[in-house]
Amino acid sequence: MPMDRVNSLLDQATASGRITGAVVLIYRNGVPVLERAVGYQDREAGVPVAFDTIFRYASVTKPIVAATALVMVERGLLSLDDAVVDHLPWFRPLNPDGSPADVRVRHLITHTSGLMYDAGLERLAENEAVNQGLSDTNLSVEENFSRLSGKKLAFRPGEQWAYSTGIDVLGAVLETVHGAPLEDAVVKYVGEPLQMKDARFHVTDLSRLAVAYADSAEGPVRMPTPWHGTNAAGFEAYFSPARIFNRQAFQAGGAGMAGTARDVMLLLETIRTGGDPLFSREMAEAGLSNQIGDIPGNPGQRFGYFGAIITDPAAASTALPPSAVQWGGVYGNTWFILPEQGVTVVSMTNNALEGCNGAYPEELRRAVCASL
Repeated sequence: MPMDRVNSLLDQATASGRITGAVVLIYRNGVPVLERAVGYQDREAGVPVAFDTIFRYASVTKPIVAATALVMVERGLLSLDDAVVDHLPWFRPLNPDGSPADVRVRHLITHTSGLMYDAGLERLAENEAVNQGLSDTNLSVEENFSRLSGKKLAFRPGEQWAYSTGIDVLGAVLETVHGAPLEDAVVKYVGEPLQMKDARFHVTDLSRLAVAYADSAEGPVRMPTPWHGTNAAGFEAYFSPARIFNRQAFQAGGAGMAGTARDVMLLLETIRTGGDPLFSREMAEAGLSNQIGDIPGNPGQRFGYFGAIITDPAAASTALPPSAVQWGGVYGNTWFILPEQGVTVVSMTNNALEGCNGAYPEELRRAVCASL
């Protein structure tokens, strides 16, 4: 499996400055076929990226927290059919018609709850603003998301798919069930069994933390705190690279972790190969399968428990084949699994938005698929 096209892409993207630093890992049938660390962890200080560089995960946090939930489900600690309000009495949003919404755990994990990412909620008055998980805050998870109680959801739970803060609310459920902070549950049920040494809601080694870079017309710049990120496709989010250092900020199950590329590969390969030692093969396979039926969602894609499943590559505008599972993290990360080919790919960069929402992720997918 020659990786010339992938190597050329990484050389070009870093040489041009479009990508500041990246770690890319490609495994086939459990064997590494490419492992590269290129560019800078800290460009201004001349510190190169290494395989143990720690990146802010953003939404790469989601499959880790989802896996934690599924372990707890199989241990009988909660059910996917549990009503969220039974665990979080303070979370009582409404349906669009004003009636009480029946949000279940499975709605949170599959992004069918009626919640959405809405940067406008961060622009409300201070006592009404709802933090979306990337910008800094001193609010607890209850203080933050209880502000949605009595507010209308975008749709009745289960009727549509919309990417959302649902995994943050799921994290609150896991904290309640576990009786300790979310990080404790993640480490106990996923991190320690898989020996994921750095995947945490804090930085395990500051000397290995990658500087976050923000897109600009002149190329990547050191991301300020705060930073308002937007792109031509209408994406909008508020970032704070300093949030990871704030112990008062709620542990955002959808965006709050940091860690290495290898930690992510450990989890994805565990899922691809059947779930052991986390959960059953049936659960792993369910997580890589359509869990949202035929409700409206992204074109050419369905959603499982961990990411999007490609059903129509042309409609999804991707080189990935049908049955591929993919997602990313807006600080600059992307990952995908090709179950039928036995391939898992992890790409971590320190470039928002290019490494996740720019041209780079699809260029990487094309390069890998062309190499198969």
